[in-house]
Amino acid sequence: MPYLFSALIASGLVAAVLFGAGMEAVHLEHTTILSTAPELFSLKNQGLAFQRAAAHAPNVLPLYGSSELTALRVPERANIFFSTAPTGFQVSPVGAGGMPPLIILQKVGALGSALRGKKLAISLSPGLTAHPGRKAYEGNFSLMAASEIVFGSALDFELKRQIASRMLECSSTVEKSPLLEFALRRLASHRRLDRFIFCALWPIGKVQNAVLALQDHFSALAYIRHKIKPAPQQHPEMIDWSKLVAKASALKTTDEDKTNRSSSFAEQTAQGSRDQAFRTSMEAGLGWTDLELLLRTLASVHARPLLLSMPFDGQFYDETGISRSARESYYERLRSLAQRYHFPLVEFTGHDEDPAFLYLHKSHLTVKGWIYYNRALDDFFHGRVPRS
Repeated sequence: MPYLFSALIASGLVAAVLFGAGMEAVHLEHTTILSTAPELFSLKNQGLAFQRAAAHAPNVLPLYGSSELTALRVPERANIFFSTAPTGFQVSPVGAGGMPPLIILQKVGALGSALRGKKLAISLSPGLTAHPGRKAYEGNFSLMAASEIVFGSALDFELKRQIASRMLECSSTVEKSPLLEFALRRLASHRRLDRFIFCALWPIGKVQNAVLALQDHFSALAYIRHKIKPAPQQHPEMIDWSKLVAKASALKTTDEDKTNRSSSFAEQTAQGSRDQAFRTSMEAGLGWTDLELLLRTLASVHARPLLLSMPFDGQFYDETGISRSARESYYERLRSLAQRYHFPLVEFTGHDEDPAFLYLHKSHLTVKGWIYYNRALDDFFHGRVPRS
């Protein structure tokens, strides 16, 4: 009995220390949000602590996307442009190269109730929306987010089942976590016995989530203590969007861009000759399933999203045999999905053939592209209809 009593006291002390350290980490995550919100770093992408702090901050707008958030570090990029909160809010970016909707879905679902009533923006790339890359999915996978969405309570069972089926199509991401893989296979099954087994696993999954959350908070605590940068000085100002748009529209593509374009278009194809193949490929894209699951997840957690879709680089596609009418099939399908869930969508279709909106034919925004994105974000945050 004395040994048992001593063990209980020791366990209690350890639990108290862990709890206290976790609470300190949470407190610092919230009090340093002005410093961490505009920054984009691996721990924010892979963990949930900094994303949850941004979700709770009233003057922070989370922005999820892919490589457009990391390419071309120009002052007009949203997280930099809004870092001093010129119009009353900061933008908190979360994303990395090739991040597909299925990864964003897992982050959104993992945050769950933290996003209830929260405004956030999601940047979509036409290529990734229809055809997400398998390697990019593997590279952006977060065990913590996946475990939280599976063993969390934010989503209903049927939605989880469909998400699990898609996640298992890239089983290499969950092979290192036998518990998660086993749970996903039980979730994806239609058998009643598997559902009972999954429910029996629930307490173990919750323990796993608690351990991963503690690790995340301790990592956040270390980051704040050793790597955090001073918070940008808040600098409210009146932004003349018309002037900024006019200035950005006057910018010309550089000679280097033109050279790269001409070399890219060395092998030109007859206009519209690849329309049918493009439409077929676009219709068959698995990414559409993931995007709808993402929209269902956003609706389930009662978030208030703005969907931003980068346009195609029309000049590039025209000269490779894919006409504007074929590209319109993407815009129409995206528009239909957004309307189904009553989410605002800004497509920027007017810039489909604007050579100054995207950097070459990649889904990377130029200075001009970011100015238009920023204006839409500002409109959305302040309750105005976002302009394209």
